[in-house]
Amino acid sequence: VRFVLLLILMSMVNWALSSDEGKHQRFWAVSAIVLDIGILATFKYLSHRFGQGMMPVGISFYTFRMVSYQADLLKAKFEKPSLTDSLAYFCMFPQLVSGPIARYSDLAGMDDQWEAEEKKAFRERAALALTRLEQGLVWFIPGFAMKVLLADHLAILWNDIGTIGYESISTPLAWLGTVTYSLELYFDFWGYSLMAAGIGVMLGYPFIKNFDHPYAAGSVSEFYRRWHVTLGTWFRDYVYIPLGGSRKGFVRTTVNLFAVWLLTALWHGVTLNFLIWGMLLFIMIFWEKNIWSKNEKLKKVFGRINVLVLIPVSWAVFAIPVTGDMMNFLSRLFGIGQAVSGNPMDFARLLSNYWPYLSMGLILLIPGISSWYMHNRKRFFIKLALIALFWVTAYSVSARTGNPFMYLQF
Repeated sequence: VRFVLLLILMSMVNWALSSDEGKHQRFWAVSAIVLDIGILATFKYLSHRFGQGMMPVGISFYTFRMVSYQADLLKAKFEKPSLTDSLAYFCMFPQLVSGPIARYSDLAGMDDQWEAEEKKAFRERAALALTRLEQGLVWFIPGFAMKVLLADHLAILWNDIGTIGYESISTPLAWLGTVTYSLELYFDFWGYSLMAAGIGVMLGYPFIKNFDHPYAAGSVSEFYRRWHVTLGTWFRDYVYIPLGGSRKGFVRTTVNLFAVWLLTALWHGVTLNFLIWGMLLFIMIFWEKNIWSKNEKLKKVFGRINVLVLIPVSWAVFAIPVTGDMMNFLSRLFGIGQAVSGNPMDFARLLSNYWPYLSMGLILLIPGISSWYMHNRKRFFIKLALIALFWVTAYSVSARTGNPFMYLQF
């Protein structure tokens, strides 16, 4: 609550500094963008220095919306909106805390549609509202279940592994932890994205796809085109392409790619593990683009290995902020050194307790599952299943303390 004034102030300032005409338009747009990024960087530093309580909820996401608003207005993708329309966009509650990062240019054309709908009879508007509610629940309920029934239970397993101590776990348990955290992060954030998109559909906004089965990708580059899609396209459109993209030769392309992944790492956090994570991804993508791409067979083989093995390893680096703990985990992951008084039965015990959640997570990685659901979502038995799934998930929430969405910390 204490940071609500910051959101309102930044929203008002961004609207005040925005302009769609005049010789000083670029100056005011750049000033607003510098101010936005400066405020975000300041709070990133304060949260690192004094604790997570200094990080305003959602600031990374609404700051990026403000930057895209200024950049797209400068490119004349839309005319300057009214104050109320701008505030509605900056403070759009389904996407406020963890995205997806919608563009104002994608929503600007909806005013005409809504004005036309307001002229319809009450019966027609009520039917349309109920239709949108049903369409939104088709997305919201699976996301709700992914978060509560899958991600939150996988989080308990990941915490149990951490409680044992990274220096004491066996190599099989370290790999189990790697798979567990990868699935936890995926279903936590994909679940949130589906919930946010579903609420948006209920309110009359278009569905925003933020995940597109990334683990079915054939390379790391493709993986990150499918993972957190709105963040990836944001960095592409507002950092990579303005820097020159891949049009300026090998050296410039490499520098631009490095800049994108450095900024992506810093966006997530300023601790060493995020920087290492970003640089690992830069190296993998650089290697794919310049080495494996010369041989199509090698590219396919090593691309899949990178996605299914190295990406989960990179998530382990992402997950553990304390450098010593991270090194202990990686040493156990690759069997370097001897575990400190570890219990060899821990792996079997934890696997026997959590195999249903791990199995369901792995099954849901298959793109065909979602395709089948979308093809049959209007059938009666699917609607009954969704109603049952909603109440099972709601009961699970009510029966225990809540587990915050993982991306709230960013």
